Amino acid sequence: MSNVSYAPSVGVPVGRSLLYLIFAGVAWGTAGAAASLVFRVSDLGPLALSFWRCAGGLVLLLGALALRARRTAVAGGVVAAPVEPRRRRLLRILATGIGLALFQSAYFAAVQATGLAVGTVVTLGAGPVLIAVGARLTMGERLGRGGVVAVTGALAGLFVLVLGGEGGTVRPAGVALALLSAAGYAAITLLTRWLGRDEGGGDSLATTAWAFAIGAVGLLPVALGEGLLPHTAELGRVVWLLTYVAAVPTALAYALYFAGAAVVRAATVSVIMLLEPVSAAVIAVTALDERLTAPTVVGTALLLAAVAGLAVAETRVGRG
Repeated sequence: MSNVSYAPSVGVPVGRSLLYLIFAGVAWGTAGAAASLVFRVSDLGPLALSFWRCAGGLVLLLGALALRARRTAVAGGVVAAPVEPRRRRLLRILATGIGLALFQSAYFAAVQATGLAVGTVVTLGAGPVLIAVGARLTMGERLGRGGVVAVTGALAGLFVLVLGGEGGTVRPAGVALALLSAAGYAAITLLTRWLGRDEGGGDSLATTAWAFAIGAVGLLPVALGEGLLPHTAELGRVVWLLTYVAAVPTALAYALYFAGAAVVRAATVSVIMLLEPVSAAVIAVTALDERLTAPTVVGTALLLAAVAGLAVAETRVGRG
């Protein structure tokens, strides 16, 4: 009898799913900083950057899928994924691809328009609210008193964290783009959780690869209009930054995110993703020589406490 290798997103334990989400949140915190550096040293726009992120992530994930298939063939096994109706699979792939392209393109545009700090706080501050409301309306998920306290504490920590930074100029257009990004992120999270409730989320690697393919195809025309190739005196630095963005906060982080979000409650996912500004704050202090202020420490501590509290509650729910 041959061995069977199961798809990564099927039957993933809650504890491991939480680790996946924590890594994704931290990794995403580096994407905004990398984008800011790209905008600073080149004329590459947010749509072109989003295209290269999708295209690069797709290439890396196709390599990972080919490697997994080869290892499975050598072991004499097959990859077993849950049987999924064709319409449901098409909905999952198209909605994820469109939502992903919308989320990251609007976020990069918000960062360019109103700065990293404001763009990040509006996107991630609105995200938990939209997700909590959406999860309650579509799936009947309840936060409970502890969850409400944790979400409130996380948003308070995010607010304090932004006040502790140098901040940026608040521009209405940038705020609107950040809200659009939050809506795209909320839609992806809710869809992933809804499909994952009955283990119908599919293979996380394949889902992510399809999403990037759809995103890259959809973004290509507008990226060409904006300017697909960067004009810069520091081409090597831009290429390195684009490679990093495609590999770590994209291909790896999104694959782990989709695997974890299919298992963990949607509201919990949204709060864990608030680790992104914490990661950005650490980068600012350690790599960009920014001063560590008391509000930064307090805001970071509040966010970490909220994430830890929800992680413990989620683990208990999973055991129950």
